Amino acid sequence: MNEEFSIAATGDSLISMRLSVYDEERYLSMIELVRGADLAFTNLEILLHNFEGYPAAESGGTYGRAEPYMAEELKWVGFDIVSRANNHSMDYSVGGLVATTKALDKAGLVHAGVGMNLAEAREPAYIETKKGRVGLISASSTFASWGRAGEARRDMQGRPGLNPLRYDTEIIVDEDTYERLKKMKKELGIEEYLEKKEKNAFKLFGRKFIKGKKIELRTKPNKSDFEGNIRSIKDARRQADWVLFSLHAHEKKKKREIPADFIVEFSRAAIDAGADAIIGHGPHVLRGIEIYKGRPIFYSLGNFIFQNQTVRRQPADLYERYGLGNEATPADLYDARERKKTGGKLRWFTHKPEYWESVLAIFTFEGKKLHEVKLYPLDLGFGKPRYQQGRPKLADEKLSRKILKRLQKLSAPFGTTIEIKNNVGYVKIE
Repeated sequence: MNEEFSIAATGDSLISMRLSVYDEERYLSMIELVRGADLAFTNLEILLHNFEGYPAAESGGTYGRAEPYMAEELKWVGFDIVSRANNHSMDYSVGGLVATTKALDKAGLVHAGVGMNLAEAREPAYIETKKGRVGLISASSTFASWGRAGEARRDMQGRPGLNPLRYDTEIIVDEDTYERLKKMKKELGIEEYLEKKEKNAFKLFGRKFIKGKKIELRTKPNKSDFEGNIRSIKDARRQADWVLFSLHAHEKKKKREIPADFIVEFSRAAIDAGADAIIGHGPHVLRGIEIYKGRPIFYSLGNFIFQNQTVRRQPADLYERYGLGNEATPADLYDARERKKTGGKLRWFTHKPEYWESVLAIFTFEGKKLHEVKLYPLDLGFGKPRYQQGRPKLADEKLSRKILKRLQKLSAPFGTTIEIKNNVGYVKIE
């Protein structure tokens, strides 16, 4: 008889408050689901340190930082392994990266996606379970340019940072738009570095514009990063029973809920190379699910823990961005970011319920065959005060149905059917 192996997977965990003190029924029921899996994964989208690192000049948004003991809180939830490649990986430069590594190691959480050079950032991390060895590769397509790890060579050290999956962008425009943009470039005297002359194409502000019949955006994976990450998957395939690939990607098509073309292309190639599942996150909302060659691709599982409005301190750069001086407090900053002081519309994730509605995915293999994918809807507290928001619990019946209906719609273009039974989504596996 083939043994079952279950994996609990979540999206982003931006944790800044303790989790282990609460005891609501729907919260503890969710915790038991995470703990009940043979392996539990989340994306750690925050740094854990005591300000050992200097704040970077450019951050992933909020400068993500929490106390090192938050690693123990994630362990309490039931997580075993975390991804670290995301747009907050270098919010506090190298010092923040190194301190976070120490906090995770101390808590016994296996982690992947960053390192002191590209080889370290891209190499698989491994964890042993009672039912087999699991390898994890973690990459991000969304990051500050200086945050990606650099390759070492025989006469030069590498650069600390994250494992990148860069992408190339082409903007197709109609003939009229093409000629207007080309004229603007000429009249402004804009020159692109090392631009090659091409027929019916030119570069502007680092983007390639191509003459076509309609306006559209095309993206494809960067060749070097594509090949490097595929090599890591193939390496892990020969070293572990199971291989997971974590991809943090904000990039979209016309809507945040629709992944960019390069994400879909790479995810399928990763399965072809030997990955058993692709766990996506980054846009802070749900994206569709695809079953590709008998393996799940979660294009985004949304938020799991979203406590970015209770991060204790922020550097001066962020206050300056919102027109605040040195006497302003964190609460002043978060109010300004939500436009509460000016009486404008709410923003910064507080204005749409979709940012606070997600799922916990538990997928099970029977032997090497995907047997079941369950989706448990989560409620992160839309509309509550910021100090009560962001901690997940199982959604009630009404909200569960709303979340799963949305996920049905997002997954349909990938040929995926989701059945709803007793507030749980079941992905149909052919």
